[in-house]
Amino acid sequence: MTDFLHGDKGGAAQQPLSGDLFSRLRVDILTEKLRPGEKLTEQRLCNSYAVSRTPVREALKQLEAEGLVEMFPNRGAFVVGFSRRDMDDMFALRKAYELQAVRWAVERITEEQFAALEETFEFMEFYTQKNDTKKMMDINTGFHQLIYNASLNRMLQRVLSSYQIYIKYSRQTRPYKEKDLPAILDEHREIFLAFRQNDAEAAVRAMERHISQSRNRAMV
Repeated sequence: MTDFLHGDKGGAAQQPLSGDLFSRLRVDILTEKLRPGEKLTEQRLCNSYAVSRTPVREALKQLEAEGLVEMFPNRGAFVVGFSRRDMDDMFALRKAYELQAVRWAVERITEEQFAALEETFEFMEFYTQKNDTKKMMDINTGFHQLIYNASLNRMLQRVLSSYQIYIKYSRQTRPYKEKDLPAILDEHREIFLAFRQNDAEAAVRAMERHISQSRNRAMV
């Protein structure tokens, strides 16, 4: 069974401690466990996440670079969060990058990668019938990740994978609705069929429609 159905792989044992802490803090900010305006002191983070000060400082620098935290001299670090405007801007950037990824993926996808895409779409059909919104959120991420990987462009993979993290976890505060699942499935069906037909332009049009509709659902 495809890996994403079993959850995220790896973890603290496979990452530098500061990188793992950064990932955990990013998720907590995106899911609003840590809310905008909240002060993040080093001691508090050390106690809450059971780490030393060095990974805390490194993680805060990474969060500041991503715009999720703002550092003030003599005052400390404060959560900025991920606003609706940030989400809207991200969808605009995602569209530009993802449409290019789709073009390359249609041209470059291997038989094994296409088989994985087909399997993933079949899981989407299954969990749509089950009205399982949580699984659909996970599988949706996996479907797009397969396309990023098939583009064979590492820069696009990194950028788009990062966007998927923002979408996935910020959506936990605005989760999928069961009534939206058939439409989401239909949008992915159009993308999948275009890949099956090796039609790059049809795939781009289908992905553009899907991203536009995803934005509309996320901004409700």
